[in-house]
Amino acid sequence: MSLGVLNNIAAIYAQNNLNQTQSSLQNVLQQLSSGSRINSGADDAAGLALADGLQANEAALNQSSQNASSGVGLLQTADGALAQVTNLLNRAVTLSTEASNGTLNANQISSANQEYQNILTEIGNIGSTTNFNGNSVFTNTATSVFVSDGTASGATTFNELIGSLSDASVGTTTATTTAGTGTALTNPTPTTPTSTTSATATFTFGSAADTVSGTLKVAVGAGGAVTENFGAGTTLAEAVGQMNDDSAFRTSGLVASQSTTSPNELIITGPTGTANTLTLTGTALTDTTPTVTTPGAGTNLAGSTLTAATAQTVLTNVTSAIQDIAYQRGNIGASINELNAASNVASAESVNLTAAQDSVQATNYGQATSDMAKYQVLSQTGISALAQANSVQQEILKLMQ
Repeated sequence: MSLGVLNNIAAIYAQNNLNQTQSSLQNVLQQLSSGSRINSGADDAAGLALADGLQANEAALNQSSQNASSGVGLLQTADGALAQVTNLLNRAVTLSTEASNGTLNANQISSANQEYQNILTEIGNIGSTTNFNGNSVFTNTATSVFVSDGTASGATTFNELIGSLSDASVGTTTATTTAGTGTALTNPTPTTPTSTTSATATFTFGSAADTVSGTLKVAVGAGGAVTENFGAGTTLAEAVGQMNDDSAFRTSGLVASQSTTSPNELIITGPTGTANTLTLTGTALTDTTPTVTTPGAGTNLAGSTLTAATAQTVLTNVTSAIQDIAYQRGNIGASINELNAASNVASAESVNLTAAQDSVQATNYGQATSDMAKYQVLSQTGISALAQANSVQQEILKLMQ
């Protein structure tokens, strides 16, 4: 090998290896300081996507557990109020039993009636003033408690129905169910233009006021039809999420959305292109009014007066009201157990997903510290080698002396 000073090849090799070592050492130090093996997409693109997806699931599950706990708080508020109503009714039992005794005079019975009327008033007050987070509790309207893992298929809505409470309806009785009705959604025609390079083809389904069910089949151009099946009770938002989560739907260039001007319209948009006309085949979507379950009215105590003549009737009615309150509290208790179970499941699933994310993303400190030691040695030897490569060319000066 001839001697020359034009290029120091050995120094270039040493410098290149030293740069690679320094880059690797910097990456290891970042892993050690952050605790994360993946700090950018360049570290592990697939691992980053998996970890971020798991993290999103964890966030949804943690909040879902909180949602369920809030629902339990609502139900416990109702249960506590009903417990106080039971105490009031037990006092009414005492008063009506006392008034049934012929040893009381008119003034004493009148006093008993006054207290009984105050009890009825207080029951009405409890029903109208009990609230949770500023919302009335005894509305006889279902409260939706949403639990999800962040995906459309993993979403569950618990409709917790407490019932009403007033002196005219104390407690609840067996619920009645009103079946939902279905109305076919007319298959729309695409808006114009249907196949140009300047616009996309779009289907707009009319008003879906409640929930949708049935089958949607849509094809793009000459491609095969993508089929989506919606179970009974699927909300429009859930339907949109289901379609956009479907890989076949996305691969076809289709996008589902919900109208912002008319929130109850379902919109299917296709890709831009001369051959991208949308076609509906065998589609049968139904707009369904949800099934409604309403608790039966409790015992009506409104307008009742406690006298010697009515005392036994009042006693019978109050006893019935106590049973209706017990029935209402039993249903609330079952709902509390249901939400507690949902909260526990969400928490357990979150813990498992956190463990899975940790296994993908967390730094392996045993491996990382070994790599750091290796790269530190390589860095030192690389610097030494570069110094030696630079000093070799200095020997040429001796030939010129």
